[in-house]
Amino acid sequence: MFTGIVSDIGEVAKAEIGEDGARFEIASRYDPATIELGASIACNGCCLTVTAVEKTTDGSRFSVDASNETLALTTLADWTAGTRINLERALKMGDELGGHLVSGHVDGCAVLLAMQPDGESRRLVFESPPELARYIAKKGSVALNGVSLTVNDVEGQRFSVNVIPFTLEHTTLGALEPNAPLNLEVDMMARYVERLSQGNASAQSTAAPIPG
Repeated sequence: MFTGIVSDIGEVAKAEIGEDGARFEIASRYDPATIELGASIACNGCCLTVTAVEKTTDGSRFSVDASNETLALTTLADWTAGTRINLERALKMGDELGGHLVSGHVDGCAVLLAMQPDGESRRLVFESPPELARYIAKKGSVALNGVSLTVNDVEGQRFSVNVIPFTLEHTTLGALEPNAPLNLEVDMMARYVERLSQGNASAQSTAAPIPG
């Protein structure tokens, strides 16, 4: 589990993508002594399992694998050596919940339509896949490339967020260009509410009529 608060910007050092999935080696500033094999690290919002780790002169280099399902739903298939990605370590008991609860299970990709100055911040406008639009609500939360953000406005499949200067500087969001795809995870609570609503509707439709 994560919070959408990025703790490092890593860089893909090696990318091997084939028919059976992919393997990536990622350079970071994390202390390798604190990364255990099997640990979960959110890489651009995608929860990946560490399969190897080594010490480097300025931090660490860890390996992760991605299945074809992950490649199909995320931007990972576009990663190449040199791609900069947002990193977040998994939550520990007692850690501060600074953003919102993020599972690291990406739902699909949103596309950046526009980036406009808004005071010292920037307003980013995205288009979500049609099947995910119903989970995005004004003043609700989304995770975009692993960054926890609050939704400002929603119109159909389009939604906007404001990104403050600190976030622009300490994540990869400041370097985005129009039409860039981003990993999108909708608020998990919205999914649970929909599931509960479907269950209630199904129960009501199958309930035996009350004799009159």
